[in-house]
Amino acid sequence: MDINAETLKVNGIDYVRADSVNDNVKAEPVDGMDYCLVRTYSAGVFAGYIDVNKLNGRNGIVLQARRIWQWSGAASLSQLSVDGTSKPEDCRFPCEVEKIILTEIIEVLPCTVKAKLSIDGVKIWSK
Repeated sequence: MDINAETLKVNGIDYVRADSVNDNVKAEPVDGMDYCLVRTYSAGVFAGYIDVNKLNGRNGIVLQARRIWQWSGAASLSQLSVDGTSKPEDCRFPCEVEKIILTEIIEVLPCTVKAKLSIDGVKIWSK
């Protein structure tokens, strides 16, 4: 049997052939919102969809938000937004929430497809 597939879904998680991911392609927007890492002054870092054109000063809404509580396998958030994590088993990313309203946003980093898939692939952490 010969199957030619670029993606495979297992238990609700999409997996992509390593040779089909272009490192510099921005993650697909949803309803005009980009998938980004959003760093705040005191609430931490979140991955999710945000419309940067609708930021109100330092306030914004992130949809399908996942807190990036602890990461490994990337030297900085900048690298995490481009390459994702090379050590997903050492990351602590809790479950996604539908929406979070953030204040004191100080950094918004658009993510590549590679980074989004990597972040989505980190097992939901719970204590």
